[in-house]
Amino acid sequence: MERRVKKDYADDESARYAVLVTDMLNDFIYGELKSRRAKAIIPKVKLLLDKARSKSIPVIYSNDQHVPTDPELKLWGKHAMKGTIGSAVIDDLKPSLADKIVSKRAYSAFEDGRLNRVLNKLYDRKGVTSIIITGIHTHICIKHSVYDAFMRGYETIIPRDAVTAFTMKDHLLGLGYMKENYGSKIQNVATIIKKFNDL
Repeated sequence: MERRVKKDYADDESARYAVLVTDMLNDFIYGELKSRRAKAIIPKVKLLLDKARSKSIPVIYSNDQHVPTDPELKLWGKHAMKGTIGSAVIDDLKPSLADKIVSKRAYSAFEDGRLNRVLNKLYDRKGVTSIIITGIHTHICIKHSVYDAFMRGYETIIPRDAVTAFTMKDHLLGLGYMKENYGSKIQNVATIIKKFNDL
């Protein structure tokens, strides 16, 4: 059974952050399911990651690594197939040696429990309390990951300018849903970086 996070963060000083980068992969940015809007968030995601690393805040990549039997392929067609260039993180946001990578075969980054185990081992096994979730798509993989994070007791922070969807409508619907139903904090990257500066 997965360990749930105890709600022990009364303010930002007690929060233990991690940044999750969701599906910033070649197929989603430049390939099979490319989105014009996805390219626009790259600079903001990079800025957030650079600042997080400078403050020793863990960075975790959650990447689709599909196999032919995955149900998702029936809806979206083949994309981010395991072992292909399409399933690799874009060069613009290449992981550092210190970053962690968790593969997934479903919408949620928490799908098989591995991400939760990684989060619980961080901060000398005290575990992460607050997850800042970036990437694509706001109304699909981001939303599903936020649901699972919420159910496990994590605080979720969504940088509105470092996530996106195929359309602005889907993006805004996703943000509103997460805020209303999961209590997600919807903030700008600049606001989050200011929090990091105060750590």
